Amino acid sequence: MRTRNQRTLARSLQCSGVGIFTNSDVKIRFCPAPENHGIQFVRTDLAGSKPIPAIIENAVFKQRRTAIEFKGVSVEMIEHVMAALAGLQIDNCRVEINAPEAPCFDGSSRELSEELLEAGIVEQPFQRKLIRVEQPVTVEDESGSFIQAKPLNRSVMAIGYYLNYGDDSPVSPQCLTLEINPETWMSQLAFSRTFVLEQEVEAMQALGFGQKLSARDLLVLGAEGPIDNELRTLDECVRHKILDCLGDFALIGCDLQGYFCAHQSGHALNRELIKQIKATHVSARSDSTWKVA
Repeated sequence: MRTRNQRTLARSLQCSGVGIFTNSDVKIRFCPAPENHGIQFVRTDLAGSKPIPAIIENAVFKQRRTAIEFKGVSVEMIEHVMAALAGLQIDNCRVEINAPEAPCFDGSSRELSEELLEAGIVEQPFQRKLIRVEQPVTVEDESGSFIQAKPLNRSVMAIGYYLNYGDDSPVSPQCLTLEINPETWMSQLAFSRTFVLEQEVEAMQALGFGQKLSARDLLVLGAEGPIDNELRTLDECVRHKILDCLGDFALIGCDLQGYFCAHQSGHALNRELIKQIKATHVSARSDSTWKVA
C-alpha cells in the first residue's frame, strides 16, 4: 500500500435502519467532505452538538461494539460504517445521524457499501497519510486473546484472524487471511454479518436490546446452525471478525501497511492495538509516511 490521494463521495446519500442496542429508528446521511476532514459523525437529533471525529482518541468503552464520544455527545455501533468507508477508501465524509446508534442494516456492511459506490467516489488533491509497521506491536488480555501488528515486505494491509470458541460451540473453528483493498472488501468481506448465539440473543433481549429485530435480520446461531437464515459462506463468522477489525483500525485516521494477526480479538483489543501503534509511531520520512518505532 503506497501513499495515495485522499477520496470523498461524489454526492450525498441517505440510508435508514434500526439500532440493535437502542432500538432506534435511524436515518443516516453520508456527505462529501473537504481534504483532511476525516470521518466525522454529527448527531442531528441534538441541536447545536459538535461533530464527533472518528478517531481513536474519542473511543469509549461499550460492550460488544465500538463507540466514540466528543464534548459529551456520543454515537455507537459505528464499526460497520467505519469498515465500509475504510474498505472503499473513502477518507473524508460527514456522517449525519439522527440517533445515538448507527443502523445495523442486515448485520453486514454490504447494503451501505453498495449505496456508497452508487453515490460515486472522487479523488482529492491531497495525499492520504500512511503508517507503515516496522516492528511487532502486540496487545493481549487475561483470557489469552491477542492481536499483533507485524511488518510486511509488501506494500499492502493484510488481516488474519483465527476463531475458535471450542468444541461445544455452534461456530466451527475458522481461520482466514485477506489483503484489504476495495476489490477484496466488496467480494470477500462486506457481505459478512454480525453473529450471535441463540442463548446470547435471549440474554440481550432480556436487557431490552434487539426489540425490533428477528433472527432473519442478523445471523443467529443455534445448536443446529443458523436460525431462520442461511450462511453466506461457510466461514462467514471469521470474515465478519476481519470486517470488525477493519472498522476499528480505521479509527487511526490514516492508511495502515503491515500484517495484522488476531486470535479471538474483539473490539477492545482492536482499539488498544491502534492506540499502541499511534502512540509509538515516529514522524520520520516525509509529510505523508510514518513508521512504527
